[in-house]
Amino acid sequence: MSTAASRIRLDREKVIASAIELADAGGLDGLSMRRLADSLGVTPMALYKHVAGREQLIDGMVEGVVARIEAAPRGVPWRDAVRARILSARSLMQRHPWAQTAIETRTTAGPAVLGYMDDLMSLMFEGGLSADLVHHAMHALSVRMWGFTREVLPTPELPADLAERADALTACAARYPAIVRMATTAPRAGETCDSDEEFAFALDILLDAFERLDAAGWASDAAR
Repeated sequence: MSTAASRIRLDREKVIASAIELADAGGLDGLSMRRLADSLGVTPMALYKHVAGREQLIDGMVEGVVARIEAAPRGVPWRDAVRARILSARSLMQRHPWAQTAIETRTTAGPAVLGYMDDLMSLMFEGGLSADLVHHAMHALSVRMWGFTREVLPTPELPADLAERADALTACAARYPAIVRMATTAPRAGETCDSDEEFAFALDILLDAFERLDAAGWASDAAR
């Protein structure tokens, strides 16, 4: 190791922050211990004093990002507080596109991850929701609590040629009339969907449902 490299002072926080920067630029696939070491001007062995390996490194990166989610506003109804917290998470995760894969592939949860989940539950408890409903609400939110979701509506590519495209639409309309009706008559039909609007729409449906169930004194079958 060169004299210059030997003078570089590392700590876990600097290693994690540098890894986040690399992943922001090239995704998780482009992140390796060697590449991270090169970016820091040290040998790979120097990193192992702070993280045991790539998976522990990604654990730390998730913790570092989740810890930056803005706190929920206080003094507002629980529904508004939970909504604000989750939308803050979404805004943050959009700045770190690799975080979705990282979160979904973790096998352990660190203090920041557990603290975020605990805060969402605390907001619901403060709003008067039962432990039974909070339990089911967290399952219903699933990955949406982190500000992301997975699209399950594959969109076929239409031919570039206008005549071929018209023929394809005619054939689709005959076979899949509901799909074509939605795609051609809904507001902003043919435009790219506003993912933030779609996310907020689904989140509001869930939160409205939790609120109604709480008001109705809902209980799961297991609690009856």
